[in-house]
Amino acid sequence: MKNIAIVMGGYSGEHDISINSGTQVYKTLGKEKYNVVRVVIERDGWYGLDDNDNRLPLDKNDFSVMMNGKKVSFDLAFILIHGNPGENGVLQGYFDMLGIRYTTCGFYTSSLTFHKGYCNALVRSLDVVNVAKSVLLYKGQDVDAKAIIGQLGLPVFVKPATGGSSVATTKVKSEEALLPAIKEAFTEADEVMVEQFVKGREFDCGVFRSTDRKYVFPITEIVPTGNHDFFDYDAKYNGFSNEITPAEVEEEVATLIQQTSDKLYDMLNCSGIVRFDYIYDAERKMLYFLEVNTIPGQSAESIVPKQARAMGVSTKELYEMAIETALAN
Repeated sequence: MKNIAIVMGGYSGEHDISINSGTQVYKTLGKEKYNVVRVVIERDGWYGLDDNDNRLPLDKNDFSVMMNGKKVSFDLAFILIHGNPGENGVLQGYFDMLGIRYTTCGFYTSSLTFHKGYCNALVRSLDVVNVAKSVLLYKGQDVDAKAIIGQLGLPVFVKPATGGSSVATTKVKSEEALLPAIKEAFTEADEVMVEQFVKGREFDCGVFRSTDRKYVFPITEIVPTGNHDFFDYDAKYNGFSNEITPAEVEEEVATLIQQTSDKLYDMLNCSGIVRFDYIYDAERKMLYFLEVNTIPGQSAESIVPKQARAMGVSTKELYEMAIETALAN
């Protein structure tokens, strides 16, 4: 029986979301097919958890844990850390050096796609989908709010360049609000992206290549509710959005989003379960790339598991395919 580490936690504002994802995968997989052990990575330390939630010592030299007096080494890391150090390539590089396989994109793809500014520039160069204009800011540089607004207009989105779950992300509607939003975003990252607003409907599409086929899942439309005018952290995780799967949209729009996601998965050299996010401008009939999530959420109500189920793939089947594909590759 293979030893599988469910790796969760992390150092970012997405820590709790990662714990939820890891717990869901752990419960879904069970113990019938694999020896599944949760591993929590935090700044204060790395440790395993046994089935009774007791902490297990972890040796970073070979990524092993002590369980019942015996050393457990892992055949595979099922990485579920959203943000640093799981989604930015750091853990992938660590596991590469140890020779431990993992379920996500490799080091290079993870590190590049995690940085929104660099990823947008690359996707723009591929010429398969539109990308909104943006300005990349670095901590310590002088910021000219008037110049940014002159270039991008209003409203704009301000977001950490290396972050997720819309943590410290703000929709800015006035010049006076721009600098405070940038300051907030700098609390999460050393680089901040200010992005042009594109009016339209938000859609997500998951893609996964198994050992024998490629899955391009049915798309999801994200509709914020209440006082939320975009898919912020509160809307994502506290029930202030409708996530409609499959999306109720014209067939040609769904096909465009799926075909674009299919192409980007290959062009960005992705592997594992990946989600692409877009805005569709219906008036101009133009699709805009928002971002790629190389470690999308896997909690009970997360988007990609819903998409898989809509395609007839159970959540357990999806996770087992992710494991078997990573072991085979």
